[in-house]
Formats: sequence, C-alpha cells, structure tokens
Amino acid sequence: MPDSFLSRLPLSRYEVDRDYLARDRPGLFDELWADPATRVLPVFQGKALMASDSALRLLPVGEIPDADVRVYLGRTTTATDAEPIGTPVVAALLGDDAVAAAGQTDTGGLADANWANLRTVGTVLSDRDAGLLTEALGILNWHLSHGFSPRTGEATLPEKGGWVRRDPVSNTEVFPRTDAAIIVGVVDAEDRILLGSNALWEKNRYSLLAGFVEPGESFEAAVIREVFEESGIRVTDPVYLGSQPWPFPASIMVGFHARVDPDLTSTLTPDGAEILDVRWFTRDEIRDGTDVILPGPTSIARAIIEEWFGGPIDDGQNKW
Repeated sequence: MPDSFLSRLPLSRYEVDRDYLARDRPGLFDELWADPATRVLPVFQGKALMASDSALRLLPVGEIPDADVRVYLGRTTTATDAEPIGTPVVAALLGDDAVAAAGQTDTGGLADANWANLRTVGTVLSDRDAGLLTEALGILNWHLSHGFSPRTGEATLPEKGGWVRRDPVSNTEVFPRTDAAIIVGVVDAEDRILLGSNALWEKNRYSLLAGFVEPGESFEAAVIREVFEESGIRVTDPVYLGSQPWPFPASIMVGFHARVDPDLTSTLTPDGAEILDVRWFTRDEIRDGTDVILPGPTSIARAIIEEWFGGPIDDGQNKW
C-alpha cells in the first residue's frame, strides 16, 4: 500500500507492542498493579479520558476506581514527556458508579474530566495514542457484547489479560471477533466517483458504498455484490487500497477501488432501504459542493475519496 494512502488512515497508526506472550501469565494484573510504571487508559461510555484536546490521559493504577473490565494493551514503543518507551498500558472499562465515586475524591476527579470520542479526536492524536485508543475500544466493545457464552448462556469470565473469555460450564474459550466490511471507491469511464446517501443520515450526507463480508465470500466478491445491491452498478477489477480498524463497535474497513464494468449494462438504482440516493460526482462538484456533506477525516471513506480527488478536501466539516 502506498505510504501516501497509509498516512491518510488515522486509526491504522500504532506505536504499541501488544506483548502477547505476557497474556498467559496467571498473575499478570497483580504484576502490573505492583509496577509503578504501569499506566491505565480509562474508557467510559465509549469515550477516553483526555489530558488535552489532542492527547490521552494515562493514569497511575492508584488513581483508577474499580473497573468493570481490564485489558492489557501492551507496552509503548515510543516515549512521551510523561511515559518512557516500554510503559505497560491497561485499558479500564468504567461504569457510572465508578466514575461518580472517583469524582468525589481528591485523586480521581473523573466525573468532571474531559472525555472524548475516537471519531472526534482520531486525526489529532499521536500515533501512540491513536493506536492505544483504537485497540482499547475494539476489545472493550467485544467484552460488552460477549458477557454470556453462546454455548450454555452462562456468564463468561475474562482471562489472559482480557483477551479471552471462558465459559465456566463447558470450559471453552471465546475469542475476540472483528467484523470485516468492504468499502469501495467506484469510478466510471468519465472518472466520476459514486457516492450514496444512507437512510439514517441527513439528506445531503454522502459517502462511499460499503457492506459486511458474508460467510464464504472473498473481499473482492463482496465489493461486486454490495455495489450492485446498493446502487445497481456492476463493477469489475476491485483493487485493494488498505484497511483501517473501525471499532464502532467491532469492524475493520477494507478499502478498495473499482471501476464500472464496460461489458455489462448498469442502471443507477438505490436499493431504497439502506441507500436512498446514489449519485456520480465530478471533482469540480466535490470541490464546489457546499450542499454535500462528506465523511469525516477519521474515516477510511474520506481517505479513499481524497485518493481519487488528488489531495485533501478542505470542507471544514464532519467528525464521523
């Protein structure tokens, strides 16, 4: 993947060694809590604790109230003014009671702290912080949706540094899952790009066509199927561009470029359920389209559109 495109994927950045071998140590969290170098990334209602508008606030273990879930994220591979290389970092999922209680103490002050959403701050965080928060949200969202065993219905128990949940009845392990979704920049013979408007969005918001990969389906086959289902357009030659985690709640967006198949007849037709409108856009229309809201800079959709456009699009909009 070209470095120029990779640089446009803010949530694909990382400066963290996930230190996976440490996850098997039975007393891992006891070790970490005894280590004064350990830092904790608090997450509350899908938001992270911020030290400033562009930096995460990592806390010593003594400043963290009881967490609903803890996950060992690994060790940092770069240094900051506050944390040296090799700092162990743990994500802590906090509930309402824990945050409220911390807000009544002299050490926590979490109730009135600055909490931010990854969609909003993803482009301004450092590589280290973007990687930590993306990893933390992805694995914590998985914990929130896998509290019970799919085999027996029993409550599962977090183990191995928070990277596995075990069914205590069947003694089987449940591992994290990521849902693969393709997203594609479709261009026609006139080099226009195809954008669609989702039924859940405001009328003038447009983005690339995307969809989940179905069982037994390749990424390329998913591109061809999803574009046809949502727009009526037949495409060919899907070309992989790059991928970006999208932990909202548990996806990875796999980006492609494709072109309209010249050998097949296509009629531009939105599916009418998920996609209410599909349009071809020229670069001039994107440049001058004050009535069109594009995807925000945190998304891979924006990166693919700008790859086609030929550079950054300065529209001053969007945080999604």
